[in-house]
Amino acid sequence: MIRAVVFDVGETLLDDTREWRAWAEWIGVPLHTLSALVGAVTAQGRDNADALRLIRPDLDVAAERRAREAAGCGEQIADQDLYPDVRPALAELRAMGVWVGVAGNQTARAADLLRALDLPVDAVATSGEWGVAKPDPRFFARLIDWAPGAPSEILYVGDHRDNDAVPAKASGLRTALIRRGPWGYLWAEDPVTVQAADWRIDRLTELPELIKSE
Repeated sequence: MIRAVVFDVGETLLDDTREWRAWAEWIGVPLHTLSALVGAVTAQGRDNADALRLIRPDLDVAAERRAREAAGCGEQIADQDLYPDVRPALAELRAMGVWVGVAGNQTARAADLLRALDLPVDAVATSGEWGVAKPDPRFFARLIDWAPGAPSEILYVGDHRDNDAVPAKASGLRTALIRRGPWGYLWAEDPVTVQAADWRIDRLTELPELIKSE
């Protein structure tokens, strides 16, 4: 039985288009150039921040984030960035009595912005707050302590094979991979994903029925 569902953030709950556009403007390249580089590093199994470093090899991403904040161009998360199925899916899961959490590789500021959206969730946390990021097993150990239930009663939902499905499964969690965003589409049919993901879904609104069928 699934007692808790925890969601990744980028390209699971949030459409990252606005954030990548902000980065493209900040480093002075067209959005389509940066998007193509994100696709390239994704296909190579590299961190998406490497797309920024291909343009500026000496880029310190954390320092640039601070500079963007100081310049008034910092991270933004608003309702317009949520995929349309997010609120209905989260609300239905809570109505079923499932504990709902959000935990992904984001900054502490992103956690505050997510909380300000007043999503129908029980808790929000980010790697910036926990001091450890996916795919480090310590991230998932922290998640297991944070969410109610045994590991086998917690479902982790994300779009990334190597950051979400594989390490979550290795930690004893149930897993679902959503086919959206570059990573979700690229790896949905990958044999590693097929083995690691209990479910592969196209919409978050599929989850309530899948959980009920358990």
